Amino acid sequence: MKGSIIKRGGRWAVVLDVKDERGARKRKWHSGYKTKREAEAAAAKLITDMESGQYTEPSKLTVAEHLQNRMTQWEASGRTGPKTIERYREVVAGQINPHLGAKLIQKLRVADIEAWHNALRTAGYLANTIRAAHRILGAALKDAVKFGVVPTNVCSLQSPPKADAEEVQIIGEAQISGLLDKLQGRAIRTKVVIALFTGIRRGELCGLQWRDIYLDAKVLRIERALEQTRAGVAIKKPKTKAGTRTIALPDIVVDALREHRREQLKLRMKLGQGRLAEDAFIFCNPITGAPLRPQSLTWEWWELAPKIGFKGVRWHALRHSHASMLIASGLDVVQIAKRLGHSSPNVTLGVYAHMFRQTDDGAAAINAALAKLGRS
Repeated sequence: MKGSIIKRGGRWAVVLDVKDERGARKRKWHSGYKTKREAEAAAAKLITDMESGQYTEPSKLTVAEHLQNRMTQWEASGRTGPKTIERYREVVAGQINPHLGAKLIQKLRVADIEAWHNALRTAGYLANTIRAAHRILGAALKDAVKFGVVPTNVCSLQSPPKADAEEVQIIGEAQISGLLDKLQGRAIRTKVVIALFTGIRRGELCGLQWRDIYLDAKVLRIERALEQTRAGVAIKKPKTKAGTRTIALPDIVVDALREHRREQLKLRMKLGQGRLAEDAFIFCNPITGAPLRPQSLTWEWWELAPKIGFKGVRWHALRHSHASMLIASGLDVVQIAKRLGHSSPNVTLGVYAHMFRQTDDGAAAINAALAKLGRS
């Protein structure tokens, strides 16, 4: 491979003689260098990059354009769900494009990533928000490397800020009895009972159908979840592979479901609708049968919570509270992860590690074993 330096007007250019995939010779121009020395250094690097396979064709593609392209492809491939893509677009529009979107992707440097993090922090964004934006940009740049757009993923060379400790809201055992009493006679009570005593996610609860419930066996099966986006509500698989699971039901949930089914049947009879179909949603519009929208459940809870003494308590606190009860009961982390539908026990520990008893029982176990041998 040969290269030459040519002066064009007041600037210098590098011209490389290369061969295409058919062996035909062609010239690649790289212009805009201020001095001959700068052009010579660029020529040496370009030749080295080409020979090592690190060369990338010059491109006017901006960070914003690349992000838009990648999100479109991620959604089309099924790699990322509509709700996640919707959230990604919000992050890109709010935290990435205003700072980096107009920059040419091939001109993006590690220093730009550092400055971007600092700008977001100065603007008041939390570390977890900055980390989320960093992950999205990093994934897009990883694809840019794969497709030969850039030689390096600069996000991988700059660490995001350390994560904030996640706030885990818990409804204490002393509050649960009062909560249940205050929900008597309210339509939301059965939903709260299921969420609190099974730990299932909001979308999983809204996606429950009567064929998923085995009241005599006291179990329910999670087979689907509802996802709400601006485009509407869609049925999807659970959040993770481990999300498809069977959950044993305590008596309070069985009783609540039996009562809910009776009331649902009574209403259907009044409306002249007859028996329930197996695939009927447990929580639905009584006229159309359309399932309860996840966001509607959140609003229903958010409106009621202050009136019953739980102002500021999010719906997700019910799931956290269930996990807290399991941990307090002494259930091991593997079983807890399975019940919650976490992809691995590491996820469970990542959220709830501070709740597990931090003691080393090794010495006690050895003493107990020695006692059995008469060696205490």
